[in-house]
Amino acid sequence: MKIYSKTGDKGETSLVYGQRVSKSSVRVEAYGTCDEANSMIGMALSFLPNEERWSELLEVFHIVQTKLFHVGAELSTPPGKKVEWPIAEEDVHDLEEQIDKMESVLPALANFVLPGGNSAGATLHVARTVVRRAERYAVRIQAEEEVNPVVISYVNRLSDFLFVAARYVNLDTGRPELTLHSR
Repeated sequence: MKIYSKTGDKGETSLVYGQRVSKSSVRVEAYGTCDEANSMIGMALSFLPNEERWSELLEVFHIVQTKLFHVGAELSTPPGKKVEWPIAEEDVHDLEEQIDKMESVLPALANFVLPGGNSAGATLHVARTVVRRAERYAVRIQAEEEVNPVVISYVNRLSDFLFVAARYVNLDTGRPELTLHSR
């Protein structure tokens, strides 16, 4: 099988179950942005040293990247069609548990954080902003069509998770972010 099909050469693509839509549709923007975020997460993780101390976090991110793929699948499935891998409340709770676990070792926030730190942490901040964009697209879809409401909760929590993960990675690597100056 070839990677190219030429079926998108006229500006259309297929949703799950084959419905053709414009590549500029909000639904395509939403699941494409999930793909972009997943790639940014992968890039961030590539900056982590290949050390045992990162193995637990990498396992969590493997699950997160898989779930983000599932979010994209949900967003690319037309209303009224069966979603093969639906996002569930349990997935949101899993993110919350991971956030709480990382926050238990982080200093409390006293100021706004400026994205940065080491390469992995800074890239997780970029992934967070991409996830926020995916969330905005998902909300736009939800305003017009049926969307699993847990998808919105999941991407919202995922951006929180990525923020905390960036802080966690930066603290652990000795390159914490800067905070806003008071003036």
